[in-house]
Amino acid sequence: MTDTTQLQTQHQRRDAIVEVMARMPHPAFLLEGGMDALTALSAVGRSTELPAGILHLVTLRASQINGCSWCTVEHTRELRELDGDSDERIAAVAAWRETSYFTQRERAALALTEAVTRVADRPDPVPDALWDEVSTVFTNREIAALLFTIGAINVWNRINAAIRQPAGRR
Repeated sequence: MTDTTQLQTQHQRRDAIVEVMARMPHPAFLLEGGMDALTALSAVGRSTELPAGILHLVTLRASQINGCSWCTVEHTRELRELDGDSDERIAAVAAWRETSYFTQRERAALALTEAVTRVADRPDPVPDALWDEVSTVFTNREIAALLFTIGAINVWNRINAAIRQPAGRR
């Protein structure tokens, strides 16, 4: 093999897409009632008047924090296709504090998402100041919907992260 051929082969290997496989079939499909339970939990947050776009932001942000590739891709798609969000706004979710893309309600929901997703990171996971901010822009029913949505996406994220569920695979 010539040096040129060897170099081309090395570049092709280096530039090839890495195939990622889940460690096992998804637990939601392995246990009777698993998918039904997760789907029902996820539906609770959508049962209120809270706009779907806020719920999609919440699920994307929690999924980014938790490193869930499947959910990050899925919720990015929802924001783009269902909510009509721009690529710039979607990309800014990871750095929402430093952008002007989000409303006061969206910012409060994103802050609550980060706090509830990272409950072990501080002694008071949801400080009173954050709770006061959230409760000034959301009703109790809407806060309940946010909490169910955040809890549900964290369950999905944790299962997917444990089995290394790759994006784009079911």
